[in-house]
Amino acid sequence: MVAMAASLALTASLSSRVTVTSAASTSFRSGQYAMTMPSLRVERSRRVGPLEISAMNSNDFRNGTNIVLDGAPWRVQEFLHVKPGKGAAFVRTKLRNYITGNTVEKTFRAGEPAEEASIAKEAKQYTYMDADQYVFMDMTTFEEVRMSASELGDKTKWLKENMECQVWSWNDKVIDVEVPITVIVKVVQTDPGLKGDTAQGGSKPATTETGAIVSVPLFVNTGDLIKVDTRESKYLSREGAF
Repeated sequence: MVAMAASLALTASLSSRVTVTSAASTSFRSGQYAMTMPSLRVERSRRVGPLEISAMNSNDFRNGTNIVLDGAPWRVQEFLHVKPGKGAAFVRTKLRNYITGNTVEKTFRAGEPAEEASIAKEAKQYTYMDADQYVFMDMTTFEEVRMSASELGDKTKWLKENMECQVWSWNDKVIDVEVPITVIVKVVQTDPGLKGDTAQGGSKPATTETGAIVSVPLFVNTGDLIKVDTRESKYLSREGAF
């Protein structure tokens, strides 16, 4: 019995896990003493390999890729993979800082690790201006976020009440607002047009209701509605009179 107990202890020590499925018992069969030993089920632990972690590097850059550089979020506006005849390959990029709006050119080594910036983009409505703060509201939750005139820069000249914009945030901080590519605005001041003027006959400056100054054809008058490309402050068409 002592030897048998020692054998059981040795078996248990060699196992990763020992499960007892039945208890030891004794019985008499045909005048003979018999002992039923507990049934042992051994489960060996499985080795788990190293976790595969996917990390971004400069080879993954594309137009629109967001990265963290020097503690700030940047957007890759342009990129070019270069593999010279001699020397190591590299990636030439043009980056725009979401917070300051500054644009820089930077070269990365091919395969150089980079941290991806998690940028959230949500549709919000520009509702009103409070002092120098522009207020944008989520029309589902009615939560408001604000950006100053200095943070918005030239985009303020296109903002109209109830306009839907795309608000960008990083680390729960609003970092940028994207206005629609085209807007329809009212001309509040321009020199009178001349009868018979055509779109090809020349141009003149016109001030819109949002404060933007746009070069328009000579036939456009005060009170007209015009469609403008906000990216270039470019006149597209006349949409009628207000």
